[in-house]
Amino acid sequence: MKPIITGALAQGDRLTALKAGLLHGRIGRRTFVKLALATGVGLSAARAMAQTLGDAAITQRYNAQALQAGYDYIVVGSGSGGAVVAGRLAAETDATILVLEAGGTDQIDSVLNPGLWPTNIMSDTDWKYVAEASEDVNGRSLILPMGKVVGGGSSINATVWARGHKNDFEFWAAETGDDAWNYESVLKIYRRIEDWQGTPDEVRRGKGGRLWVTPAENPNEIAPAMLEAAQSIGIPKFDDMNGEMMEGPGGAAIANLRIRNGQRRNIPSDYLWETLARPNITLLTGAEVLALEMDGTKVTGVSFRKDGETHSVSAGTRVVLSAGAINTPKILMMSGIGPAAHLTEVGVAVRHDLPGVGQNFQDHILAAGCVWEYNAPLPPHNNAAEATFFWKSDSALDTPDLQPFQIEVPYVSEVTGGQFDVVPGAWSIAPGLVRPQSRGEVRLTGATPDAPVKIDAGFLREPADMTALLRGIELCREMGNAGPLASYVKREIMPGPLDAAAMTDFARNAAGTYFHESCTCKMGRDEMSVVDGNLSVRGVEGLSIADASVMPRVSTGNTMAPTVIIGERMADILLG
Repeated sequence: MKPIITGALAQGDRLTALKAGLLHGRIGRRTFVKLALATGVGLSAARAMAQTLGDAAITQRYNAQALQAGYDYIVVGSGSGGAVVAGRLAAETDATILVLEAGGTDQIDSVLNPGLWPTNIMSDTDWKYVAEASEDVNGRSLILPMGKVVGGGSSINATVWARGHKNDFEFWAAETGDDAWNYESVLKIYRRIEDWQGTPDEVRRGKGGRLWVTPAENPNEIAPAMLEAAQSIGIPKFDDMNGEMMEGPGGAAIANLRIRNGQRRNIPSDYLWETLARPNITLLTGAEVLALEMDGTKVTGVSFRKDGETHSVSAGTRVVLSAGAINTPKILMMSGIGPAAHLTEVGVAVRHDLPGVGQNFQDHILAAGCVWEYNAPLPPHNNAAEATFFWKSDSALDTPDLQPFQIEVPYVSEVTGGQFDVVPGAWSIAPGLVRPQSRGEVRLTGATPDAPVKIDAGFLREPADMTALLRGIELCREMGNAGPLASYVKREIMPGPLDAAAMTDFARNAAGTYFHESCTCKMGRDEMSVVDGNLSVRGVEGLSIADASVMPRVSTGNTMAPTVIIGERMADILLG
C-alpha cells in the first residue's frame, strides 16, 4: 500500500494522517512521535497523542478479541448511515456499541486515493451484486455496486456530496406525517454537520462542522467550460450545486466533493475513527450478519459469521440495521420478517408479516454515455467527475429528474464500447435519470444465508423513464456540441445523430446504475411501509433501520449525503 502521509499535506492534515496511521496500526508510537515533531507539534503533546491513540489501537484489538456476550446497541454496517449512528452513540453516551462490518479495513489505496475509486467496483470491496437480466435494457444484467468495506458506499463512491432537492424532504415528511423530515428540519442538520469550503451561504450552508465539503478544487478546465455550455442552452450556472439551485428548477455547477488535500474522506473518517479511543465501542470487521435473533416479535440480538465461526451476541437496547438497500431486506427476510407468502415459499419461518420488505427498489440510471474525442487530451482531476447539472425532462415536473455528469474519461458500457470507435483521449457527459418511475424488488432464493438474493431492478420498465432518458441524451449532446466546448472537441464519438428507434436502442445498451440502490424498506404510514418516521420497524420491538433503504422515494442526486441525514436522525431519535 502506498503511504498516505505526504509533504503536500498541510500541517493539520499531516497530523491527522499520522493519527490515523497510529490508530490503524500502520505506524508505531515511536515513529508517530518522530513524525509529529516534524509537523511542529511539541514533544509533550506528541507523546500524549501517542499514548492516547496507541491505547485506542490496543483497545480495539482487545475488544475484538474479547467479544462480549451482549452490548447495549448493535449496529450492522459501517457505511454512511451506520458510521453516523455508531459514532454518535459512542461519543455522546456511555452505552456499549458493537459495530459489525462484513468487509475489511478502509485504510487502502483504492479507498483513500480519489482517482482509484472505480477500481473498487466488482472487487473484494464490493458485494458484487448483479440485477436479473431484463429486456428493458436489451437482455443485460446490470451490476449493482455496494461497498463491502468499512465506510460502505462512502468508501467506494465518487465522493459527490449531493444533498437532495427541497421537494425530496417535503415528500418524506408527507409520507411519514413527521415534520422532522421536512426541508427546513433537514437543512438545520446539514448546516450543523458541514464544514463548507465554497461560496458562503449563511442561509443554506454550514461552516465548522465535522464534514469537509468543497467544490472540486483546481478542476480540469473542461469542467467550467461545461457550465458555460449549459448556460448557452438555457440551463443557468450556480456557484453551489447544493444551495439555491436545489430549491428550484435546477442548474449546472461544479460538484461538491468529499476530498481534502488529495485524499478521499469517507464517512467513518469524520464520525467513527475518533470514537475508537473510547472503551465503549467495538468495530468488528469481517463479520457478516446471518440473521436477527428474536423472542416472538422482539429482536434480542444477532448471529454473525467471522473467520468461519458463528457467533451470537445480544442487544440490550436496540439493533440498528444499516446494511444497505440489498442486505438490510435480506437480513430481515432471513430472520422471518417480510412478505409472508414469499418467506413461506423459500422455506423461512414467518416471524412477522411485513409485505413491504424488499419491495419498492429504486436506483438512478446513469447512461454510458455521450462521448467526444479531445482535440488535445487533458488528464482527469480529483474524482474525474467535477461538473454536473440538474434539469427537468418535462417543464411540468415539480423537481429536476435529470442529473448528467461530465466524466473526464471515455465512459462506455460493455455494449456501447464495442459499437463505437472509442479512443482513450476522450471525455463524456453521462445522462443521468434521478427521478425514476420504475420500481423493482429484492427477494430470497433460499432459506440459508449463503443463498443469493434475486434482484429485479426494474430499470427502464416504465415508458416514462425511457422518455426522460432520451431527453437527457438529447440535452447532453446539445451541450457537448455547444460553442463553449468546441475547443475541446475533435469529433463526437457516440451516439451521434441517430433516428428515434436507433437512439432508443442505444439508450437500452448504454443504461447502467448510478450505484444509488435504495427504498427497499421505506418509511411511511401505508401497509407497504417497513419503518415509521422514527425509523422503527413496524410491529417489531427493538429494531430500527438507518440506511438508504428507508427512503420512500430516492433522493434527487447522489445518495451519500441524504443517507448521512438518515443516520443523524436515527442518532437524534436514540439520544432523545
